[in-house]
Amino acid sequence: MTATTPLSADELNQLTADFDSDPVNRMAMNAVTSAGIDKVARNYDRARLLQRRFSTTVDNGEATHQDRSGRCWLFSSLNVARFVAKRNMNLKEFEFSQNYAMYYDKLERINYFMGDMAGLVRAGEPIDSRLFQHMLADVMGDGGQWTMALNVYKKYGAVPKDLYPETESSKNTGEMNTQLRRLLHTAVAHMVDDPSRIDDIVRETVEAGHRMLTIHLGEPPKRFHWEWTDADGVFHRDGEITPQEFWARYVGSADLESYVCLVDDPRREHAKGTKIGIEHLGNVVGGDPTEYLNVPVRFMKDCVRDILVEQGIPVWFGADCHPMMDRADGAWATDLFEYGKVYRVDFDMTKEQRVRFGDSAMNHAMAFVGVDVEDDGTTTRRWRVENSWGTKIADKGYFTMGDDWFDQYVFEVAVPKAMLPDEYLKALDEPATMLPAWDPMGALA
Repeated sequence: MTATTPLSADELNQLTADFDSDPVNRMAMNAVTSAGIDKVARNYDRARLLQRRFSTTVDNGEATHQDRSGRCWLFSSLNVARFVAKRNMNLKEFEFSQNYAMYYDKLERINYFMGDMAGLVRAGEPIDSRLFQHMLADVMGDGGQWTMALNVYKKYGAVPKDLYPETESSKNTGEMNTQLRRLLHTAVAHMVDDPSRIDDIVRETVEAGHRMLTIHLGEPPKRFHWEWTDADGVFHRDGEITPQEFWARYVGSADLESYVCLVDDPRREHAKGTKIGIEHLGNVVGGDPTEYLNVPVRFMKDCVRDILVEQGIPVWFGADCHPMMDRADGAWATDLFEYGKVYRVDFDMTKEQRVRFGDSAMNHAMAFVGVDVEDDGTTTRRWRVENSWGTKIADKGYFTMGDDWFDQYVFEVAVPKAMLPDEYLKALDEPATMLPAWDPMGALA
C-alpha cells in the first residue's frame, strides 16, 4: 500500500516559491481575491454570444419562486400543469398551490419511510449497514422526481394557490424538516429497541407527522368553491369541487399520468434502451415506482424539441444545475467559465466519469419552454428554461441553455409514452434493473 507522507516545511516552502515565481499566478490571485472566481473566469465572448432568441417559445407567464426550499420538482411539474390549466380556463396568469403538493408528499413519505424501515428492522438489517444509514441520512428532504409528483397529483389532485397559500414553513422548510427528521429517527430507534411494537410505532408516527405538518403548513382543503374571470373578461362559476376533480377537469386533458421518464445514464454497464429503477425510492405506497428508460441524450433532445414545436407544451426535466451557470444573467454553457485557464488545471472528466466519481448528479428540476432549431428542422442550438427562482434574476426568471450544456448536464426528461418507438415501448414492459438506494441515478431534484 502506498504510504501518504506529511507535507514537510521544505516542500511547503518550495510550493510557495514556485507559486510566487510565476507572475500569472500573482495576477490570478489578485483578481480572484478581489472579484471572486466567477467574475474572473467568465468567458466574455461566450456570454455575449449566447442569445435569448428562440425559433419556438411557449409562454408560461410569470416565473414562480420556491424560496428557501427544495421543492423545484413540484414547482416545475406544476408549471407544466398550470400551462394546461391556463389554456383550458383561458387565463393569462394562474398558479397551483405548491404547499398543497408538499403537504401530501411529506405525509405520504412519512408512511412510506416507516413501512420501509419496519421491513428492514424485521429482516434484521444491521443498524450500521450502508443501506440503513443511507435511509436515515436521506429522510425528509424536499427533493423528488416526476413520478413521485404525479403520484401525489393522481391521489390528491391540486388546488389553486390562493386557496392554500404559502406559509413561513413552506417557504423556508429547514426547521420543519429537521423536526420531522427527528420524529422519524426517534421512531426507528424505538422500533429497533422493541420490534414487538413496530405496527403501533408506525401508526403513532404517521399520526404525529400529520399533526406536525398541519401545524407548519395549515390544513389543506378537501373541497372548495371555484370561480374565475377569464382573459376575455367572462366570469365562470364551477361550484363546489374537490382537488381531485379540479385536477382531472383542468389538467387531465394533457394526460400527464401517462408520461414516462427518460434518463441519460452515461455508464457503459447500463445499456441504452433498458429500464432502470432505484431501490427504496418513492413516496406513495401503492403508487407508481420510480423507474426510468435509459436512452441516448440525442433521443431526449428530439422528444423535447418535438413536444415544444408540435404540441406547444412545457417539458419537465432534471439536471445538474450548478456547473457553468451564470445565475444572475440566467445562462448555461459548457464554456461559460474558464476555470481551468485561471487555475491552469485540466478539468477534463467526461459525463460518465463525473457520475462515476461523485462530481455530477441531478439536483434541480425545471421546465423547457423554448428551443432554437436550425433551418434543417432537427438540429437544436439553445433552449429556453422556466426556472422557479423568482423574477429578479435571468430574463425575469427564465434561463438560456446552450445545446452543448444539455448533452453534459441534463439527466432526465418526462415525455408522453406515445412518443416512444416500438423497441422502447417493449423495454417498458420488461422488469427494471434495480440500482441501490445510493446510486447517482437516484439523486433527487
